[in-house]
Amino acid sequence: MGEKGGFCRKMFFGEYSYKVDEKGRIPLPPKFRREMKETVILARGTEKCITIYSPSEWKRLADTLAAKAVTPANLRKLNRSIFGSAFSASFDRQGRITLLTPLRSYAGIKDNVIVVGVNNRVELWDEESWKTEKAADDEQAAQIMESIEI
Repeated sequence: MGEKGGFCRKMFFGEYSYKVDEKGRIPLPPKFRREMKETVILARGTEKCITIYSPSEWKRLADTLAAKAVTPANLRKLNRSIFGSAFSASFDRQGRITLLTPLRSYAGIKDNVIVVGVNNRVELWDEESWKTEKAADDEQAAQIMESIEI
């Protein structure tokens, strides 16, 4: 894991399945919790999922957005969409976080949630939505890899 912007970036990968409990809580994989420490930021993802960021990665996202050349009106809209839907969460003693109702509703998460490590963040998906998204992603991945010549 390389240095970028003066801090070590975390890398998350893998796919895990969990049940949402009656209080809207899910555990995260122990290796993800170790990387994220005690507090995380949950926000609406670009697709219909919940994204989880470490505080340092959340700050990096905020700094990146602030540096982009967009009109002030577009930046305000983007900031409202991203930051207005975000919540801070802490892990309980069992390593669970609470998925607040607005985020669960946005992502369509009911009983089963798929936790996916996506490099610098973690995504939470409704199980059926994940199957559809993963199939579409897998279909295009080979073509994308070809176009970037890795």
